[in-house]
Amino acid sequence: MDADTDTGDADTGDAHIGDAHIGTDAVTGADTDTRRATGPVPATGLAAATGSAADAGFGARLTAPLLLGSLLNPLNTTMISTALVSIGHHFGIGASSTVWLVSVLYLASAVAQPVLGRLADSIGPRRVFLAGLAVVAASGLVGAFAPGFGWLIASRLLLGIGTSAAYPAAMAVLRSESRRLGRPTPRTVLGRLSFAALGSAAVGPTLGGLLVATWGWRAIFAVNVPLAFVAFVCAMWWIPKDDGRRAVAGTGDRATREPAGLDPLGIVLFTGTLTALVFFLLDLAHPVWWLLGPVAVLAAALTRWQLRCPNPFIDLRMLGRNHALARTYLRHGLSYLVIYCVMYGFTQWLEEGRGFSSLHTGLLMLPMSVAALVCSLLGARTKGIRAPLITAAVLVTAGSALLILATGATPVAVLLLTGACFGIPQGLIGTSNQAAVYQYAPADAVGSAAGLQRTAQYIGAITASSLIALAYGQRASDGGLHLMAAVSVVLGLVLVALTVSDRALRARNRK
Repeated sequence: MDADTDTGDADTGDAHIGDAHIGTDAVTGADTDTRRATGPVPATGLAAATGSAADAGFGARLTAPLLLGSLLNPLNTTMISTALVSIGHHFGIGASSTVWLVSVLYLASAVAQPVLGRLADSIGPRRVFLAGLAVVAASGLVGAFAPGFGWLIASRLLLGIGTSAAYPAAMAVLRSESRRLGRPTPRTVLGRLSFAALGSAAVGPTLGGLLVATWGWRAIFAVNVPLAFVAFVCAMWWIPKDDGRRAVAGTGDRATREPAGLDPLGIVLFTGTLTALVFFLLDLAHPVWWLLGPVAVLAAALTRWQLRCPNPFIDLRMLGRNHALARTYLRHGLSYLVIYCVMYGFTQWLEEGRGFSSLHTGLLMLPMSVAALVCSLLGARTKGIRAPLITAAVLVTAGSALLILATGATPVAVLLLTGACFGIPQGLIGTSNQAAVYQYAPADAVGSAAGLQRTAQYIGAITASSLIALAYGQRASDGGLHLMAAVSVVLGLVLVALTVSDRALRARNRK
């Protein structure tokens, strides 16, 4: 393979064996478990390891609570899509108002994911994981008994913060186990984590439709209470206690143990920049142009501080060198911008444009859910990244083109096919980009790196909700659907070009 600094290997000091990723500190930690290898597993052994042998040490007890906790955020991002119309009718508001229930969770998640990932790297992933589940349970109760729409907004805000803890904490737990065992986390284990997230997001509309049809829209919030409780109990039993290990500063021979720090000023500036940007995006029909001023000022201040801070919240210097990781974030955000345009825009159109009930809409989205589930499993078992991502980008573009042709007379079979065109990319994109982040991210900061991946995803989702509000206004119509689909076609073509031209993905395929 030609030398290519875009792969990020030179920056992180990590070695990559096939699809496995192992950091230079992989064999540190106390030798207190008989399962732990006496040293790093030889490359030939890693390459040959398959099936349960490769997954040894990453069993069901460790992964079960991680998977259950990680599904809560994506489940809640999509489950509410089939409840928006019912909520709007209950409170007498339109689509331009109910979109706040989507946007506020994404805003909270976009900020909280990297912050909680940094906390997981600093104070321990188990503590962060458990605290997040407690907040999830509280948010479910607030939403289930909400007397007004403002209470629902507050519930979704808490839900975004609480559910944001699980994914970056889970990635940090797996990295810690990898370090203890002296070998990398198997790709299949990472695939299960991605499957939990993608699968829950995919079945969200169908599950939401069933809950709304059976118990009403409040069940969308109440279901979080038992789910969080079960995950909390399992985590208490099965996730190893945090060992008090401090984050590693630097890599290789220069690595030293010292507190990672949280960079409070960086977090405040990041939150302010993102919040101002979201408020601008939320009303593109009547843009508040002066908000771009604070966005620019806060972004400049954030950049200046992150470049000067010895322990920055977002390591811009690392991202400047690690082009592969930066492009992964861009690709992930753009992909989900298009996917969530369909996830929310298509479902609203099916209810208001075609007149289907919440239950029927959920069932019509079932092929999308099934396709995403199947492809997330297939994506976890593939060794490459580039081919699945190119396939996903092409299908996203094709599905958007089909939506341009959709009308009130479009046969149901075509609508089902359109949903499947977006389900397949949803499965492939999640698993492939997760593998890319795990490969390219510095070994000592995988929690915060995973959080930033979700931030990119949620910025795309926030933009998608803004485009939906611009296209639909107070009601989902054929014209609004076609406008949203046309924009999605353009974005899909950009995604194809970005993926095909990524040199790091081509280099990885040659390894």
